[in-house]
Amino acid sequence: MTRQLLIGSTAAFAAMVFSLSGCRSKAVPEAPVLAVPVATAANATLENDLVLSAEFRPYQEVDVMAKIAGYVKAIRVDLGDHVRQNSVLATLEVPEVQDDVAKAKAGLAAAEADIVTAQAAVQRANAGADIASLSFKRIQEVATRDRGLVPRQEIDVAHARELEANAQLASAKSSLAADEQKKIQAGSEYRRAIAMLQYATIRAPFNGVVTKRYANTGSMIQAGISSQSQAMPVVKLAQNDVLRLVLPVPVNHVAGIKNGQLVDVNVVSANRKLQGKVTRYADSVQMATRTMDTEVDVPNPDGSLVPGMYAEVHLHLAARPNVLSVPLDAVDGLGTSSQQAYVVRDGVIHLAQVKVGLQTPSRVEVLSGLQAGDKVIVGRHTGLSDGQKVDAQPVAYEAAH
Repeated sequence: MTRQLLIGSTAAFAAMVFSLSGCRSKAVPEAPVLAVPVATAANATLENDLVLSAEFRPYQEVDVMAKIAGYVKAIRVDLGDHVRQNSVLATLEVPEVQDDVAKAKAGLAAAEADIVTAQAAVQRANAGADIASLSFKRIQEVATRDRGLVPRQEIDVAHARELEANAQLASAKSSLAADEQKKIQAGSEYRRAIAMLQYATIRAPFNGVVTKRYANTGSMIQAGISSQSQAMPVVKLAQNDVLRLVLPVPVNHVAGIKNGQLVDVNVVSANRKLQGKVTRYADSVQMATRTMDTEVDVPNPDGSLVPGMYAEVHLHLAARPNVLSVPLDAVDGLGTSSQQAYVVRDGVIHLAQVKVGLQTPSRVEVLSGLQAGDKVIVGRHTGLSDGQKVDAQPVAYEAAH
């Protein structure tokens, strides 16, 4: 009886163990394989463009001032007029300057007359010196040949007359030199007066367009020769056949700026796209903004672009044709000494150390660590590890290509 009970209990325990074992195998299924988005490393042409907005400015702009004070006798231009260099903008009425010219001209004529008089005096003195010298030589020769024939006093008088004549000649030459200097001074004064009279005619300093007119006929114009004066300009003149764009280039892109560099200019308001080039840059970063002023010249021969318009400027800082590249979010640690990518081969993750080159807003050049055709995981890499099995799924934009 006891033996039969023991056998029954053993069989019941075995059945229970088998039942529990079967239940455990059904309750713990295998873990699913993680699906990850991947992109393909492939050759592409990368360009690093910097897009900045700027306002068109005139190539040069100036308030045209008067050099001398006077009343506006005539003004020949108005708002919007296009003028050529040296063309007359206005004329001033300055009678006192005309009197100065007449006075200076008379002074120059008087100086020339004084020179003629001085030259004649030099000729007379030169003739007197020659005669005195000849007389002294003759008396001295006679006295030497016939001793005692010529009194000593006559010889001394002749010598004194020679010295006096030479002194008069030197004085006449000195007077002539002084008169010549007076003529130079009078000529300078005359030229100054003529120059001041020419300033009464106000001319355009360069080709441009009149953007503002300040004066009218009869207006009193003060001489604009001092920065502290409140002199009124005649007109404002701007050169618009070439326009400037001043770009604040961030400090991390300064190294890519070069003179002569071509840029694309998009003028949205005028629906125009054109080319310009970098012509100059400050070569110094402003500490307040951490930017460097860079100027782009844009030709505007037809005047269709107007200062004050805004434009988008595309600076082409670098280009790499046909280089191996991956999406930017495929590489961890960009900008650090440790850069890596997660490569999927045969459904298994392999961690690859990579070296990158040019970066664009969407892709990055791969210099080493990957080959064309490698499938790299894009997006977040949190929780992924080397050797992990995954299900590689091409990302939407990659699959579309």
